[in-house]
Amino acid sequence: MHKRRWAVVVAAVLVAGVAVTAALAGSSRPTSGKTFYFIPKDTLNPYEVIADRGGKLALTALKDTQVVSSGTADTAAAQQPAIQAAIQAHAAGIVIAGNDPQAVCPALKQAIAQGTKVVAFDSDTNCRQLFINQADTETIGRSQIQLLAKLMNYKGQFAILSAASTATNQNAWIKYMQLELKKPVYKNMQLVKIYYGNDNPAQSRQATVSMLQAYPNLKGIESPTTVGISSAAQYLSTSKYKKKVVLTGLGLPSQMKTYVHDGTVTAFALWNPEDLGYLAGYAASALSNGTITGKVGETFKAGKLGSYKIVKGPDGRPQVILGPPYTFTIKNVDKFNF
Repeated sequence: MHKRRWAVVVAAVLVAGVAVTAALAGSSRPTSGKTFYFIPKDTLNPYEVIADRGGKLALTALKDTQVVSSGTADTAAAQQPAIQAAIQAHAAGIVIAGNDPQAVCPALKQAIAQGTKVVAFDSDTNCRQLFINQADTETIGRSQIQLLAKLMNYKGQFAILSAASTATNQNAWIKYMQLELKKPVYKNMQLVKIYYGNDNPAQSRQATVSMLQAYPNLKGIESPTTVGISSAAQYLSTSKYKKKVVLTGLGLPSQMKTYVHDGTVTAFALWNPEDLGYLAGYAASALSNGTITGKVGETFKAGKLGSYKIVKGPDGRPQVILGPPYTFTIKNVDKFNF
């Protein structure tokens, strides 16, 4: 009898212990435990690193896991292994900044077919369920020319220093830059050529040198890429063109503040890339959990950023807009740490 009683007591204690252990494990274990692959344009671009960090903040808050994977070159081929890795891992979602709108599609369609949700951010693709746009595409493009024109006093030759020639976001912004230039107010401004630095510092610097040599009367450079504008600023800051050639575009305050204070750059614009990645993380999670399906009109909550609504993009497809770009000058550039 005693043995039987002790056996019952021991069994009860063991069961209770297992229950407590399970409860403790459950309290520290992710609620969903899903894995999301963030595939930036490349892993060396400071802008992309900050955006991916935002994604990690979002997924950590959601108790999910982020895997950052891509190549070191801004090409679709460099992104292919990361997409395949996400497919093999049966990832809950892929968040990608496309280096080419179409070349990544066969692999992404394979991912979608197996149930992986695909969100594009920063730079769109032709095969995704949702696009997280840093700001309204038309607003970005037109505002860049508006800012450049003011700095150039609405006259003179200028060149564009872009990233990759296939980058969806760059090409979309440049299209609206060219449309803005058709307005009569810009009649004395001339876009001489579009250069591509492939978001590579050395190539962007060389492109800057090339345009200045090819066009001795160049009065301005517009670079809608953080690598391009910082590389151009670095070159201009120690050259004879400093304060003679206007430079503006989209840049990181952390990279550009030195050139603002030394007079190389007067003003530039951007949004917070960390917020962009953060929003993309919440959107991917909402798609994966079924909170949204990616249809226009749906809303979802994005943590500290609040609620967002899916809208119809200029191409007719669903997108979410983070917010308008912000202009940085010597008056405010030191207030930002991204």
